[in-house]
Parts: sequence; C-alpha cells; structure tokens
Amino acid sequence: MTTTYEQIHDELKVQRESLLADLQELDARAKQWFIGYETHPADAGTYAFDQAAEQAMRNNIARTLREVEEALERFEKGTYGVCDNCGKVIDIARLEAIPHTSLCMRCAETRDYHNNR
Repeated sequence: MTTTYEQIHDELKVQRESLLADLQELDARAKQWFIGYETHPADAGTYAFDQAAEQAMRNNIARTLREVEEALERFEKGTYGVCDNCGKVIDIARLEAIPHTSLCMRCAETRDYHNNR
C-alpha cells in the first residue's frame, strides 16, 4: 500500500499530540523532584542522575516536536516533501520512515558525514 501525503499529514498531527502529552508528563514529574538536607547523599546522587536523564529526554522530545511542527508548517506552505537543501522531491519511503524530515537522503547523508568528521 502506498502512503499518501494526507496520511503522513495525519500521522504528523497524531505525533504532535503524543509529543505534547509526553512533555506535559515530564514537566509534571519535574515539579516533584526535591533534594534537600534530609536527603541521603546516595539518594541525592540518584535523584540528580534521574533528573539529568529526564532533562535529556525532555530536550529530545522538544526537538522532535519542533521538527514535527516545522513539517506541518511546510504542509501549509505547500513545500512539504521538498528538500530544504537541494530542492528535489524527498522520496516517499523516506517520508514514511521520518515524516518530519526536511532533507532528502543524499543531503542528510552529506550533513551527517560533515557533522561526524
């Protein structure tokens, strides 16, 4: 079955709602963290590690949410599915795998190659 742009658009909307819910959950949990004088030093270390891990997770979710929202904006502008770098059409299989991508496979590989040097 071939995926359509409309199906991808719907998937992006669902993904946005899921990411927003995840952020709300993490923010609610972050308000519960407390390290005080009564906290045992070993527990404080565990709490600090857990807080750092959750903050990293939150940052990743926020970045993905931003990319999803940018993809939805490209839908509105009529530029969804066009590579931001070279202007060529992004293969539908790539869009199925990573609906929020803004780069074709070739440009993404080139970016990754230069970022990992």
